[in-house]
Amino acid sequence: MELPEFAPGLNARVELTVTDSDTAQSVGSGDVPVLATPRVLALAEAATVAATARHIPGGITTVGTLAEVRHRMPTPVGRRVVAHATLAKMDGRKLLFDVVVRDGETVVAEVRVERALVDRRDFIARALGA
Repeated sequence: MELPEFAPGLNARVELTVTDSDTAQSVGSGDVPVLATPRVLALAEAATVAATARHIPGGITTVGTLAEVRHRMPTPVGRRVVAHATLAKMDGRKLLFDVVVRDGETVVAEVRVERALVDRRDFIARALGA
């Protein structure tokens, strides 16, 4: 598999308007009606996927391998959050992203996400035990 090259600074953003289904109460990560940390992580990962999606050759994909979430502020239902992912470093198959999630100007979370470039077909076959 020939690895694509991604330059540091590659970026993308995704947004989410927080609904009841995004809350800690709903996903089971707590008992408060605010944006759940697992949803923050999912949003951050979606931003990293979006950053590479337009530039990745067919047959190759990325998979999450490591994440560090620092969830700093609560976000109530109805607020819009934006996750902005920036590629900090590429090391062989590994892509290291820094993601900042904001509610307006307020930093809600900072997330470091590591993804690995893999052959999509081989990865799925391994996952299915083939």
